[in-house]
Amino acid sequence: MIVMDWISDNYIELFGAITGIIYVFLEIRQNLLLWPVGIMTSAVYIWVFLTGKLYADMGLQGYYLIISVIGWYWWVRGGRQKAEGRRGEYERGREGELEKRRVGEPDVQNGLPSLEGAGVGFIKSTYLEVSRIKLKILVILTVIFVVLHVSMWLILDNLTDSPVPGWDSFISSLSIIATWMLARKIIEHWYLWMLVNAVAMALFLSRELYPTAILYAVYFIMSFIGLKEWRKTLPHPPVGS
Repeated sequence: MIVMDWISDNYIELFGAITGIIYVFLEIRQNLLLWPVGIMTSAVYIWVFLTGKLYADMGLQGYYLIISVIGWYWWVRGGRQKAEGRRGEYERGREGELEKRRVGEPDVQNGLPSLEGAGVGFIKSTYLEVSRIKLKILVILTVIFVVLHVSMWLILDNLTDSPVPGWDSFISSLSIIATWMLARKIIEHWYLWMLVNAVAMALFLSRELYPTAILYAVYFIMSFIGLKEWRKTLPHPPVGS
C-alpha cells in the first residue's frame, strides 16, 4: 500500500525516469528514435525540476527540446556528401537493400562495366558518422562552458531561491555542451556524461528526488557502455590515405 501511494504521488517523475533510460539505450545504439523519446522525457522533467526548485535544470530541458529537433536533422542529413574515386566505396539502395561495391570493380549482377581508370566518383550517404573532437572545437566548447557556468551560477544565486546554485549550474552547463556534442556524434561526449551523471546523483539525492537519482546512477553505468559501443563505429581512414 505504501509503495502504491508513493507511485501515485510520483508517477510523473517515475515515467520520466523510465523514458530517460530508454533514451540512453537508444543513444548507445545510435537509434534515431532517441530524439522523439528525448523530447518526451524533457517535457516531463520540466515539471519535475520546477517542483524540485532546480531552475537551471528545468531551463536545460527547454534546450533539450530544441536540440533534439536539431540533432534529429543532423543525424539524418548532417553528414558530408563526399565524392570518392577508385578507392572509394559507394552505397546504392535497390528494392530496400543496400548494396556495396568498390569503385573500379565490375558490377557483375547489374551488367555494368568496370570503372577502372575512369576517375568516376559516387556520392556517399549524408548520414552523420561518429567522430572525434577537434582541438579548435574543444577550445570553443571549453570557453562556452565556463561562460555558461558562471552566468547561470550568478543568476541562480542572486535571482532565485535555488539551494545549490553552483552544482545546479555546473550540471546544466556541462549537459548543454554534451548534448550538442551528441547531436554532432562526437564520441567524447560520453566522458562529459560520466561526470554529469556522477555529480547529478549526489545532487538529486540531496533534493530527495530518488527515482531521478536512481536514473542518473543507471545513466552513469550506461555511459561506459555507450563509450565502448561508439568506439566500435568510429570510421577508419582508407587504406593508403
